[in-house]
Amino acid sequence: MEERKEEVFTISVLTENKSGLLNAVTIIFTRRKMNIEAINVSETEVEGVSRFTIVIKTTYALAEQVVKQINKLVEVLGAFLYREDEIYYQEIALFKMPADAFQNSTIVESLVRNNGARILVIEKDHIVIEKTGHRQEIRDLRDKLEPFGLLEYVRSGRVAISKSKRKTHVFLKELEKANYFKKENSYQ
Repeated sequence: MEERKEEVFTISVLTENKSGLLNAVTIIFTRRKMNIEAINVSETEVEGVSRFTIVIKTTYALAEQVVKQINKLVEVLGAFLYREDEIYYQEIALFKMPADAFQNSTIVESLVRNNGARILVIEKDHIVIEKTGHRQEIRDLRDKLEPFGLLEYVRSGRVAISKSKRKTHVFLKELEKANYFKKENSYQ
């Protein structure tokens, strides 16, 4: 029965750094009419290898199917499915506030400090605040800042690292070795 319950999953995809791959990956979700909650693409510690971090809310069975489909893409080196407790993750948000929200009151400054945020930029007419944390922490701060004239708000996608002891470069060497043996055996 637990297989049918929707939950938040993070999919980590190691890929060759090739153009057009983002489209190929997102088509897999589109075909299944699945919404991507957040997506982030970044470099890894291995040159030429990128990591897609994709957040979805679905059942475990559907998430597993998507990961299998992603693994079939040629440029994908490996795709991994994680539950929330199997990763370390953060998001970042920037809030642009009018400078006058800070001038006659210490309330906004206290909100920034008490919510683990920091002032990133101070300009004559606005101030930019940075908050790193989980989605709900960021939403809570946004809700608290809105009454003071929030001018702009942007939140990044999730960045995540698995709690497993797997190292990317070791995984890639094992993958390379396995592919070498598959090629060798296919000629016999």
